[in-house]
Amino acid sequence: MAAPRLIVGLGNPGAEHADTRHNAGFWLCERLAASLGVELKRESRFHGLAGRSRDQVWLLQPQTFMNCSGQAVAALARFYRIAPADMLVLHDELDLPPGGLRLKFGGGLGGHNGLKDIAAHLGTQDFWRLRIGVGHPGDRDQVVDYVLKKPRKEERVLIDAALDRAIEHWPNIARGEYPAAMQKLNSKGTP
Repeated sequence: MAAPRLIVGLGNPGAEHADTRHNAGFWLCERLAASLGVELKRESRFHGLAGRSRDQVWLLQPQTFMNCSGQAVAALARFYRIAPADMLVLHDELDLPPGGLRLKFGGGLGGHNGLKDIAAHLGTQDFWRLRIGVGHPGDRDQVVDYVLKKPRKEERVLIDAALDRAIEHWPNIARGEYPAAMQKLNSKGTP
């Protein structure tokens, strides 16, 4: 399998959203950028913050708000001719407990509006995703309010531990060794 050429962290821009559950993808993207020595800068043509690593991997944080993430992803992917299969999208996941991680290729979108918009812009659901567990409020009607709030302190500790685990096993993903990375990352909760 090919190593990823584009890593997309999903979230909502602005200080009022910075610490909310929906920004778990941003959190991991920022940690990854720091570990790779990549500076994320505003790139208006890509509708987001973007930067490229020494080994030519793009990192992108769309600044279009979650529901329009596909606009940024498609702009950068088209410009650099990056195929959907060479992308990894980092995003919050309601169906995993805080601290859970799941690396997968393609499949359903689980009602995630950021993923839906990316799939609509790319014309396919066949891209890699790293799902970051944030837990579920227990009631479908509370989901929107839940993801737009900060996790409880004990939940954030578990989520941060999962982000650390993702960074620790990043070298497998960077080499395109997805099965090895999946074995290490796909967990029900804490390590």
